[in-house]
Amino acid sequence: MSNQIKAEEIAAERIKILSPLLEETLDQAELAKTKREICERYGISDRTLRRYLSEYRKNGFSGLKPKQTGRPGLRSIPEDVLKEAIQLRREVPGRSVSTIIQILEWEKKIAPGSIKRSTLQEHLAAAGYSSSQMRIYRDSAVAARRFQRSSRNSLWQSDIKFGPYINGKQVYMVAFLDDCTRFILHAEFYPVLDATIVEDTFRQALAKYGAPKRVYFDNGKQYRTKVMERACAKLDIRLLFARPYAAESKGKIERFNRTIDGFLAEVRVEKPNTLKELNQRFWVWLDECYQHKPHSSLEDRMSPSMAFNMDQEPSRFLDAEEIAEAFLRVEKRKVDKSGCISFNGEKYEIANGLLLIGRKVNVIYERTDTEFLWIEHENFPRTTAKPLVIGERAGQRPPLPPMLEKESVTKSRLLEAAEKRNQTREKQLKNAISFRSIGGGSNV
Repeated sequence: MSNQIKAEEIAAERIKILSPLLEETLDQAELAKTKREICERYGISDRTLRRYLSEYRKNGFSGLKPKQTGRPGLRSIPEDVLKEAIQLRREVPGRSVSTIIQILEWEKKIAPGSIKRSTLQEHLAAAGYSSSQMRIYRDSAVAARRFQRSSRNSLWQSDIKFGPYINGKQVYMVAFLDDCTRFILHAEFYPVLDATIVEDTFRQALAKYGAPKRVYFDNGKQYRTKVMERACAKLDIRLLFARPYAAESKGKIERFNRTIDGFLAEVRVEKPNTLKELNQRFWVWLDECYQHKPHSSLEDRMSPSMAFNMDQEPSRFLDAEEIAEAFLRVEKRKVDKSGCISFNGEKYEIANGLLLIGRKVNVIYERTDTEFLWIEHENFPRTTAKPLVIGERAGQRPPLPPMLEKESVTKSRLLEAAEKRNQTREKQLKNAISFRSIGGGSNV
C-alpha cells in the first residue's frame, strides 16, 4: 500500500496550482496568460500543467495523486548544494527550480544532469523555500472591483472577529457567509483562538447546507493549515486566499463583522455569564436581525434567508462520514519494541504492531475522539490502535508473527559458504604453483 497521506498532500498542492485555471469566466487570452504565469511561478512545464489539468477533469482529486514509481523517498542532495539553491531562491524569489539548477550547473557547483528538478523542488519545499512560500505580494494602486457570485454555494467567505469578555476571558466569533446571498451558513463564539474553531464552524456549515464550489479566506494561521488544505481537496472544494493586507477583497464578510458590532453593543447590557448563554442570544439576534431582514445589496431588498432558499442552484450535500473523513488529522509516531506508540501522553497498542517495530507510522484520528486511531504505513494494510490496558500483573509477551520467528536450522550458511570459498582459493593456488613449476622447467 502506498503512502496515502503523502499522495493526498501532493494532490492538494496540485489543486492549489490549478486553482486559477478553473474559473469559468476566463477567455482564451486570459487562460494562456494565466498558464504562463503558473509555469513560471511553480517551475513546471506547460506539458506538466496540461497533464495535471487533464487528470483533474477526468478523475477529480484522485487523478492528481502521484503515480507509484517505487522511489523509496526523498533523494538526498548535498547540504552545500541545497544551501546554494536556497540562496539563489532568496536572491530572486521568482526564480524557477529549472533556472536554479541551470545556474548551479553553469557555476560548476553540480555536474550537468546530476539533480532532477522534482528532487530539488521537494527539498526546497521541505526547507520552507518553495515558490509559493516565498511569493511576495505587491500592492496595487488600482482599486479592487466589486464582485458577486451568481448562485448560492458558489463561494463562501469566512473571518474571525474578537468578541466580548466572559468571566474575564475574551471569546472569538467565526462566521461563514455565502457570497451570492449574504446568508450566514454558520457563526458561533468560541473560547479559544486557533484553527479548531474555524474547522468546527466549517464542518457545521457543510453539514447543514452542503459543499460550496470555493471558499475564500484571509492568510491567518487559523485558515492556512494542512487540515484545511486536505479537507477542501478531499471534498472537491477550491481553497482560495486573499492577498495580504487586501481587506477590500473580503468586503462582504468584513461588512457583516461591522453588523455584529450592533449585537455586541446590546449584549454588553446583559453581560452573559457563560459562552452557551452568549451563543443562544447571538443566534436569536442573527436570525431576527440579519438572516430575515431585508438586505440593501440583494435584488428587491430580499433577506439573506429568502435569497438563499429561493436560489435554483442545487446543493451538493455530504454525508456525515464523508465530512468526518475529510477532517481527520495525521501525525507521525515511532513504533516501540512492544508494538505500541505514544500518543497524547498515553500508550496505544497497534493491532499486529510487532510487524511495524522501529518504523515511523502515520497516526490518523478525529480531533474530538482519540480513543480510536487508524495506523498507516507504506506497503502495509491500514490497521488500528487502542489504548493499552495495564493490569496489576505483567501480561504475557505477545507471540511473534510467524514471519518474524527464528528459522530452525542445523547448519550455518556463512560457514558453508566460507568453506566453499576456501576450497576454491586453495585450488586456484595449487594451479598457480603447478603452472610456475612448468614454466621454470622450460627455461632450463
